[in-house]
Amino acid sequence: MSANDKPGVLHVYDGIEEMDNHLPNWWLFILWSTIVFGFCYWFYYQVSGTGPGSMEVYKAEAAEAARNAASNKPVSDEGLLALMQDAQSVEQGKAQFTQQCASCHGQKGEGLIGPNLTDGFWLHGGGPMDIHKTVSEGVVVKGMPAWERTLGAERVRSIVAYVLTLKDTNVPGKAPQGEPAQ
Repeated sequence: MSANDKPGVLHVYDGIEEMDNHLPNWWLFILWSTIVFGFCYWFYYQVSGTGPGSMEVYKAEAAEAARNAASNKPVSDEGLLALMQDAQSVEQGKAQFTQQCASCHGQKGEGLIGPNLTDGFWLHGGGPMDIHKTVSEGVVVKGMPAWERTLGAERVRSIVAYVLTLKDTNVPGKAPQGEPAQ
């Protein structure tokens, strides 16, 4: 009996027998699924034009980056004072203050572990930029964490806007600490 006489052997060449085996069903399923997916993808994005093109995606991402850059503009005393007049920013700042700061500074800023934020005395400067620096960079030696990495620049600015509204409201609480604000 020769190699060609064996059942299932189609061809013998150089001692290698080629068999007539069927592909496994899982392999065929993946093959056909990939072909169907590729056809649908091509039709959706190229033929029908229903899906967003690469230029549309690029323009949307560029617009979002521009909005983020505009919201991350440099901080200044004037910008923080203007933000203090924006009710939405102050409300957002109040919510963040309640979540992050009230455990040390009290619900009304009256001071618990941290200093009183409602009197006219400030440990690290009472100007808008001084307050921003303290909130964003923290005072690690006194237990005040740096919040900018955790909360982001926009939330820090809103917290500063809220703290500026608390300044000089003189809520009874912790005794004054630091220097009189300028």
